[in-house]
Parts: sequence; structure tokens; C-alpha cells
Amino acid sequence: MFNKIVDQFSRFFVGGLLIFSGLIKLNDPIGTQIKMEEYFEVFAEDFGSFFHYFIPWALEIAMIMIVLEVVLGVAILLFWRMNLSSWLLLLMMTFFTFLTFYSAYFNKVTDCGCFGDAIKLTPWESFTKDIVLMIFVLHLFWYRKKYKSFLTASIGNSIVAFSIVVCIALGIYAIRHLPFIDFRAYRIGNNIPAQMLPGEQPIIEYTFEYEGKKITSPDFITEEGYKYISSKVLNEDKIKPKITDYSVSSPEGEDMTQYTFEGSKLLIVIFNVEKASTENISLIRDLTRTLDGKVDCFILTSSGSELTEEFRHQNQLAVPFYFADATVLKTIIRSNPGIALWKDGTVLGNWHHNDTPSADQILSLIR
Repeated sequence: MFNKIVDQFSRFFVGGLLIFSGLIKLNDPIGTQIKMEEYFEVFAEDFGSFFHYFIPWALEIAMIMIVLEVVLGVAILLFWRMNLSSWLLLLMMTFFTFLTFYSAYFNKVTDCGCFGDAIKLTPWESFTKDIVLMIFVLHLFWYRKKYKSFLTASIGNSIVAFSIVVCIALGIYAIRHLPFIDFRAYRIGNNIPAQMLPGEQPIIEYTFEYEGKKITSPDFITEEGYKYISSKVLNEDKIKPKITDYSVSSPEGEDMTQYTFEGSKLLIVIFNVEKASTENISLIRDLTRTLDGKVDCFILTSSGSELTEEFRHQNQLAVPFYFADATVLKTIIRSNPGIALWKDGTVLGNWHHNDTPSADQILSLIR
């Protein structure tokens, strides 16, 4: 009886968590790609430069891992081909557990991206989550040969195949447009200057020694007999601003950050001009020409001045350009190029270049 309860709990806990985690990543495959690139950079530095060869394939690797995660979750719920499914699950979980341990112990990648931008976990929280999950994965693996699917083989195969097709389709759509749900600090409706301010007030717990006993207090005690030992901030994760690294400068080195928060601004985000798509650049060019004198349009890039000037002239983008960190630009919008509309620092719209808006759309939003 107890074993059956553990069987069912393991099945629904592991399967449900894999699907939940995979769908969050499927919402934003580019985010997982960025995280994989971070890991490959770290591994290239620590284990060997050959990991650099994986970086150009980071998106494809990310998609394979995301689809595998969701499909394995479905397979576990169905008890579909448990010998194959449990072996794949064990290998995948061993890999993930190594990544989270490596991140936590060596403090290399401070956010594993297990749940994308939706749920942020510290490295040690991620590792703990994987250890707990691994316990139930090992249970499923140990008893894998006794599990029988309640569906016929053909129906089970069809459901798994359908899951693969749906996952690939959703992933491709999110890549060619933008995430279905935006969990980032630069999402529509957010005021960027407000996101750069601290959240909650710090809650401090002080530790004192009094008559040989340790006492904690929310206030600093100055009474005689109390010896101060230490203090810690209890809500450290909540007082940190959601945006800490947004900064913009001109080619001459002038700080333009505040300028981007004043009035209506159309940001053409190109984190890397050498990798930027020119598929819809004519639409972006026409948009900036139509909005000239009505909305401040400019390029935000992390590429050098010469490369940006060359890209600007080749594509006849008669707008100024400013510099920002590449990671920040990738966070602002998951498109290269991408378009963002801000008014007084509040995000009114984000568009993939495949969905370049018309001038009328822009003007209707800022009225």
C-alpha cells in the first residue's frame, strides 16, 4: 500500500514538475539559449575551450532540452515506455543536478534558469530542488520495469508524438515572435525607473548575548548587559531592485540613461549588429522615417561604433545610436533587432522585428 502511494506521488510530482518547468522555458526559448551560452562560456574557461563550439548551437540545444523535459513529463504521467523514459530521465536529471551543484558550489552562474524568469531560485535552492526531485526519479527508475501504462501502445505513442509536435511549434513561434507571457522587468506596463529602486525596506535581525544566552531582536539594543554579536537582513532577496544594470551612454561617453526616460522614445534594440536580422529592416527604417519629429527614435546596441555606423549606413537607418550592456539588451527584448516603446520610462509596447508595428500603432499608444 505504501509503495503504491509513493509510486503515484513520484509519478505526478516528477511528471507535473517537468511539464511545468518545461512549459515555462518553452515560453521563452531565447532565455534558455542565453543561459546555455553562459554555461558554455564557464565550461570553456574551466574545462576546455572546445565548449566554445557549442555556443553557436545553444538555441538548438536549448530547444532539444526543453522539448525533452516536457515530453518526459508527459511520458512519466502516462507510464509510457518506462524503461526508456526512466533512463532518459535519470540521465537528464544527473546532468541538471551537476549544473546546479556546479553553479552553487563555485558560484559561477548565479541563476540556473530552471523556471525561466517566472520563478527565481538561488543556486543552492536550485540544487536542493534537484536533489529532492532526484529522490523520486530514482524511485521511478528502480521500479521502472513494473510500471504498466493504462493506455494502449498506439494511443501512448500518439500522445507523446503530439506533445513533441506541439512543443516544437510553440517554441518556434516564441522564437519568431516574443514570449507568450513576459515575466521580465522590462515587460509592458512596467516603469523602468521604478524597477531600478529598492523594493521593500530591509528587515534586520540583531543577535545579542545576555547573561550567557543568545537573544535575537528586530531592534538594536543599547541597554547595559547586552553584547552585540551579529546582524543579518532577513528579506535581502526582496530589497534588491529588479533592475540593477540598466545604463546607457553615447559614443562620446555621455550618460544618456535619464534621457531614455524622458518623453516618448522608440528603442531599436540591436544587441549585436553582426548577428542582427535584416529581414524586416526596411519596415523599421520606414517606421523611423514616419515618426521623425514625433517620437525620439534611436538604436541601443552593445556593438562598437564602427560596426554600428556601418550597419546604420548599409540599412539607411538615419537615427542616433547609444550603448548598453548586451545582457541588458537581451533582457529588454528577445529579438535582434527588436522594438520597444517607452513613455516617461513606462513600457508601452515590445515587438519582435517580425511584428514591426505601424506608425499609427505607435502614435495611438503615446496619445
